[in-house]
Amino acid sequence: MKVFRLSGLPLALEETEDRLSGKAAAALGLAENDIVSLTILRKALDARRNRQPYFVYAVKIVLSDSASVTEPLPDGMQLGALQEEPEIGFFPPVVRGGCPVVVIGAGPAGLFAAYTLSVQGLPVVLLERGSPVEKRIGDVETFWRSGRLNPESNVFFGEGGAGTFSDGKLTSRTKNPSAGWVKRILADLGAPVSILTDAKPHIGTDRLRRVLINMRRKLADLGCAVRFHARMTDVIISRSAVAAVVVNGEEEIRADEVILAIGQGADDTYRHLNARGVQMTPKPFAMGVRLEHPQSLINRIQYGRWAEDPRLPPAEYFVTAAAGDRGRSVYSFCMCPGGQVIGCSAVSQTVITNGMSDTRRSGALANSAIVVNVRAEDFAVPGDPLGGLAFRRIWEQKAFETGGGDYRAPAQRLTDFIADRMSETLGWTSFLPGVRAARLDDVLPPFVGGALRAGIRMFDKKMPGFVTEEASLIGVETRTSSPVRIVRRDDGQSENVQGLYPCGEGAGYAGGIISSALDGIRAARQVLAARGGRP
Repeated sequence: MKVFRLSGLPLALEETEDRLSGKAAAALGLAENDIVSLTILRKALDARRNRQPYFVYAVKIVLSDSASVTEPLPDGMQLGALQEEPEIGFFPPVVRGGCPVVVIGAGPAGLFAAYTLSVQGLPVVLLERGSPVEKRIGDVETFWRSGRLNPESNVFFGEGGAGTFSDGKLTSRTKNPSAGWVKRILADLGAPVSILTDAKPHIGTDRLRRVLINMRRKLADLGCAVRFHARMTDVIISRSAVAAVVVNGEEEIRADEVILAIGQGADDTYRHLNARGVQMTPKPFAMGVRLEHPQSLINRIQYGRWAEDPRLPPAEYFVTAAAGDRGRSVYSFCMCPGGQVIGCSAVSQTVITNGMSDTRRSGALANSAIVVNVRAEDFAVPGDPLGGLAFRRIWEQKAFETGGGDYRAPAQRLTDFIADRMSETLGWTSFLPGVRAARLDDVLPPFVGGALRAGIRMFDKKMPGFVTEEASLIGVETRTSSPVRIVRRDDGQSENVQGLYPCGEGAGYAGGIISSALDGIRAARQVLAARGGRP
């Protein structure tokens, strides 16, 4: 048998996937029975404007020994050797005695760090300051409905981290071979199997919640102790090494290794670490607003006269421009087709926005963050690595005050923002707990507001119809990434604290579900390597 990877195999909207084998055979100059088996590896949508969209596949094909491929292949197709995805590697033998490894935070980084260690038989304690997802959903929905914020159970704090209330995107720029392993684990735990082949995979917030419950059960089966409402309030350091963590200000857990996967919402934890002398540094991030359009409008812009075709998914977009002072980058971020804009406050008297979608992306509105890069020099205070936390808090508090002081968000019609005028009325928005008309320049740094205005005008040239009365801007979006990096060495440990392994989005090394999970796996592998090297 001969095994190959065939890429660039097109399939029209009206064609079903059972046509792939015949189309592959025709492209290769073979009879269809020469193809012993065909497996889909990747599926992408080609929706360039002014021509009918179609799907493009990469497939694994197994050919009979007698098959002889005709060259050359049709334009856009390639036939090559199949690179099998390697399984994730571990480091046996591992010293399994001693203190349990303590993992702080049950977001993607913490969950996959705990999973990786538990699979290898190490004792693990996973501490999460927030609630399990079942209770957390109720707390968040109460906040959206009534404006009553639970500071320890919200969109940032709780099982699954901030990604629990998101689109559940699994895209990542990394070529890390463990990414496929992460997706397979998620699919085994209840995520749609399409994440294994889609070019732009997503789970959806509704399915992601079920995945988290199954992950918790799996960790328990592996012997991991998962504890909720367990906030790390201090870390005890002795002779430049971790000795213990303090939970809820009273309980002390001895630990030689602590994987720090705190997420970027834990401002208080950053301050505790800073007070203990853990080395940190300011890091650039981005901030701006959420932009909401009717999904049907985005479909028309992206798909043209095929916009109403039910075989097409809700359209997405990604746009970028250089604008404003010193050529700031303005770009869309975390676009949620058919989703909604949500309030993400974790601290009282702040307004923070984000977007989420369900698996089907079936909502009538599309939203995306439109953000501007913020350089460390814009906020850095000499000698204070936490200047970015204070900087973003200023604008989150301004948004709270401008929104009316009840967690409604300040909002403005897109056309009014471009024209620098107050909106007399607001269009339809999905934001919960609600919106209030305001000038968004009042809740943004001047360089951000100016760059947004110029950048959005450029977006309208790339996507005619983007600037419309039907679109609304909602402020503020400040949590694109952490403005702090917890410095670590090549072996994954803190630059100046032995046994402390910072990882994930809160440590400043990842962003999004896949990259955070991979960074958690990386931290776990480094703990395993360190333990394997002990006498």
